[in-house]
Amino acid sequence: MDNNYKDRIEIVIQYIKENSSQKLNLDRLADVSNFSKYHFTRIFTSIVGVTPVAFLNRERLQKAVYLLTETNKTILDISIQCGFESVSTFNAVFKKHYGKTPGVVRNRIRKDSNISSFFSNKQEELFPYENYNRNGKNNILRRAWENMITIKQLPEYEVAYVRHVGSYLHTYVAWDKLGRWASDQGLTPENHHFIGISLDDGNFVEELACRYDACVTLPSGYERQQSNTQVEFKTLSGGMYAVYSYYDTIDKFVLAYQNVFSLWLPNSEYDADDRPCLEFCMNDPAKDKEGKCKVDLYVPIKKMKIEAVKA
Repeated sequence: MDNNYKDRIEIVIQYIKENSSQKLNLDRLADVSNFSKYHFTRIFTSIVGVTPVAFLNRERLQKAVYLLTETNKTILDISIQCGFESVSTFNAVFKKHYGKTPGVVRNRIRKDSNISSFFSNKQEELFPYENYNRNGKNNILRRAWENMITIKQLPEYEVAYVRHVGSYLHTYVAWDKLGRWASDQGLTPENHHFIGISLDDGNFVEELACRYDACVTLPSGYERQQSNTQVEFKTLSGGMYAVYSYYDTIDKFVLAYQNVFSLWLPNSEYDADDRPCLEFCMNDPAKDKEGKCKVDLYVPIKKMKIEAVKA
């Protein structure tokens, strides 16, 4: 079933182009698309190929290049007109892409006959259109995904958890702490679910700032007792989820997210719901013969509404 994901992303892209000089945030862009605020960045990135922030900066840089080459406006005026928070931010973003500050480039514009060619090549590098323009109508691929994705209803879970802040490749630190606590409480993989929650999208949040919760489900009537072991408690929302089973090395697990959000979800009849994804850990990679992890990735979903696209 074809859905309107691409139409909704096109509305966001058009909105960015028309309002790039304004202060835009992810919440506003998610509202424009009518996608879940929690998953908007991942959906946009999976379809377009770059994050919303990167796409916005692309539009601002293109406008800045035109103003630098075709007008006598000051650097300050250009930074304001292009929507940058400050001249320093403008200089930093511009230099990161072009390797030179706006002032240096402006001074070279009339001296260097190749400057236009330089800008043209750089502009093409700003945005990979291949992903965005690709044709998603592939019936063979869709049938394959139907065999790889199952739809399940989950109840609410009361869980104990340990939070990790840092690279998702180092979440074993949290799991070690939770594992020792769970063992003392008699909570074992045979009787309880061990669930990981990646709370931040690595495409948008710096690797060392990413948050991850290592969780274990609690038995009914469990009496919560706070301690100094860094173990906390919360309730995980139930509801409908799309389940994708993954078995490979931990460093490639990010591909599971990419596959579901870029290949299955846009061609499904569902929207991502505003709840975190759940990673049900089905084995201990340290005990696996090949050192691989087996994870059932639960992506929160809801039935798509026909009126989802805003006029």
